[in-house]
Amino acid sequence: MASADHQAAAQHAADATAMRRALELAEQGPAAGVNPRVGCVILSPAGDVLAEGWHRGAGTAHAEVDALSQLARGAAAGATVVVTLEPCNHTGRTGPCALALIEAGIARVVYAVGDPGDHSSGGAVRLRDSGVEVTGGVLADEVEALLDDWLFAARHRRPHVTVKWASSLDGRAAATDGTSRWITGAAARSDVHRRRTAADAIAVGTGTVLADDPALTARDDAGRLLDRQPVPVVFGRRPVPADAAVHAHPHAPLFVTGAELARDLEELQRRGIRSLFVEGGPTLASAFIAAGLVDELLVYLAPALLGGPMLALGELGVPTIADALRFEFAAVERLGDDVLLVAHRHSTTRDERD
Repeated sequence: MASADHQAAAQHAADATAMRRALELAEQGPAAGVNPRVGCVILSPAGDVLAEGWHRGAGTAHAEVDALSQLARGAAAGATVVVTLEPCNHTGRTGPCALALIEAGIARVVYAVGDPGDHSSGGAVRLRDSGVEVTGGVLADEVEALLDDWLFAARHRRPHVTVKWASSLDGRAAATDGTSRWITGAAARSDVHRRRTAADAIAVGTGTVLADDPALTARDDAGRLLDRQPVPVVFGRRPVPADAAVHAHPHAPLFVTGAELARDLEELQRRGIRSLFVEGGPTLASAFIAAGLVDELLVYLAPALLGGPMLALGELGVPTIADALRFEFAAVERLGDDVLLVAHRHSTTRDERD
């Protein structure tokens, strides 16, 4: 029994070591897009590394196939494949990795995280049915952290949605005459741009485009464009002028005219958008919140009072206090004279992905 336990411990340690290398390889893949970052290591029966691979983006070989391509025919027979994501079981731009592993004669597959896709999952079952030994869950937490945004989008069939607004202490987003620049100070605005550059896309309604003509870019404190820019998305049916600033964005804007937000988000997810930063205005923000499609709120509060009708949010469909849409505070940050409140929905925080 002691010998068996020792062998099991040694195997687990070897699996973890190879998985950490696979994780390093996965990090070399593109952080954005339809497909996840995946790394793969192929080990000989003696535990030596035979080949390594990673996925370089949609339309290219998946990590397992990339690694297999480095070996001569038959060289992988009896080997172990260690891969960060469960081998896929569907044919898209490339064939199913599970089948490629079976045909290569792989004896054992170790993966970290199961594939959540409706069409791509099932690789582990297919492998087992073909006599391949399969072990899942190795370093799952570490791989989940790498694939956080992709896994959320794949599991929920939509991007992770953050709604942001800036307001006075009494909840006004603008003065009675419509002026709103600047409610908050430089530190708060800098924080917004930092969060913009981390998102795949930034969204506003046509009303905001027509009223404010925003550039929807991520900029540094000197006004220079940051290296990573979110794709601009404009929701609404009203036409946007040809000379609107959004047309000068580094990415071509997406115009969404559909009437059902859930379907619109599914389409954005299919386009490879994993995170959506909703900036304005109150009509669009309220629509997302009322539809139950918001995972995170960022509320920048300025120590000012404005009064008047220019509220940061509109109708949410809440008739009584018992129906209030509940969030939980995740963080409170001081940004110069302003305060940032970060709140998550109870059922859709990033820690509750299943």
